[in-house]
Amino acid sequence: MKPVIALIAALGLSACADMAPDGGVANYDTLKAAQQTCAARGGQLVLKDQGNAREIDAYTCKGT
Repeated sequence: MKPVIALIAALGLSACADMAPDGGVANYDTLKAAQQTCAARGGQLVLKDQGNAREIDAYTCKGT
């Protein structure tokens, strides 16, 4: 019974990890997806003033 509970807990934690891709890290894939989404709305993805370029939350879509 304990292995089943451990498995369920592990699956639950892995599901949470999928909600924030790469833990909010601004890597090539997340920046590309954000840029495409922003461009589809007619904007341009830019780094916020004083933003940390390594974090995806530091970027904003300007011009929409």
